[in-house]
Amino acid sequence: MSVFARRIEVATNIAILCAFVLVAGLAADRLLGRSPDEASEPKVGERILLPGMDWSRSERTLVLALSDGCHFCSESADFYRKLVPSARQRGLRVLAVLPQPVSSSEIYLKQLEVSVPEIVQNSLDALQVSGTPTLLLVDRRGRIERAWVGKLDSAQEQQVLASVR
Repeated sequence: MSVFARRIEVATNIAILCAFVLVAGLAADRLLGRSPDEASEPKVGERILLPGMDWSRSERTLVLALSDGCHFCSESADFYRKLVPSARQRGLRVLAVLPQPVSSSEIYLKQLEVSVPEIVQNSLDALQVSGTPTLLLVDRRGRIERAWVGKLDSAQEQQVLASVR
């Protein structure tokens, strides 16, 4: 085989390998998660459309979007045990939205010792939530005033507590 043919063969193999790596990377990105542009995150000012929900029952509502299989939700239970009574003392309505049936959600929250007066079963997509836990402060028109996503650090927890006051 001539030197020229060998170089062509090596260049072709490198091009095929590069193409394979590119395609595999794109496939993995699509399978493992959405890009930040595509992620469904709650946006301040957007309206939440939960079927049957009357947001006007309270000036503001604190929504806890949780899931009983979420370890970050469970790890945040100490904070929720402080947050829920604090929000209620200040006249906020407190609502937990979980994708599981209400009966199993009640058991889950009871295990965490988090006493939420209203529990609703619904897809978290309706809240524009793609990850749990997510906390939303919602006004009487159902518009998001504030949103906190994920397990919060102590500074973020203080920010939430200040927002419900």
